[in-house]
Amino acid sequence: MFIKICANTNLEDVRLAAELCVDAVGFVFAPSKRRVTPEQVGEITRQIPEGIRKVGVFTSKDAEEILQAAKVAGLTGVQLHCAYDSALVDAIDVGSGSMLHVVQVVDVRAGMDLVELRAVLTAVLSHRYVQAALLDASHGGASGGTGKSFDWERTAAVVREVQEATGGRVIVAGGLTAENVGEAIAAFAPWGVDVASGVESAPGKKDPERLRAFVAAARAAGSRNS
Repeated sequence: MFIKICANTNLEDVRLAAELCVDAVGFVFAPSKRRVTPEQVGEITRQIPEGIRKVGVFTSKDAEEILQAAKVAGLTGVQLHCAYDSALVDAIDVGSGSMLHVVQVVDVRAGMDLVELRAVLTAVLSHRYVQAALLDASHGGASGGTGKSFDWERTAAVVREVQEATGGRVIVAGGLTAENVGEAIAAFAPWGVDVASGVESAPGKKDPERLRAFVAAARAAGSRNS
């Protein structure tokens, strides 16, 4: 089970995530309470193991801006928190020499038409340069970082169908905690999970016990569903 701990703002939290052997840590470069600069992240990424993925979250659609930030920050991947644009994905892959993993966010709105969800998810997972699609909740115009989940029961069958049809990878996010991550994994059989607010004591500050509990719960659930 791929586990990503997102919205990190300090070295202490990232080091704990690395000690827990998570697969990736994320940093938010978009407007947010947890926003950081490429320079701040560069200071952090230089001090953590090479094996852990360093992912930047962007809402920008400017490939050059994303690539420059990724270089300064020492990133190995980018998470695109904007409407899917195949040309943007292509530009990032070409501009980085295929050195950056691309994760495309798919916002799941309340009452979203399942035909639309299937079409968007299929397009994203069919792109040869997209490593994974990250499903996140969209509430009241806010996309991601809301600490709220989307309707798992209503969407799970479609997501599983598209994963199987495309052979693509899905990461589930949005309102995950140690208490419910097992339910999400059972519902979606995803490749991975992503958490931010569910392991925090305050915006941008991780709670060590919540973080440890989440990682343990995700791994246990992943083993049961493998």
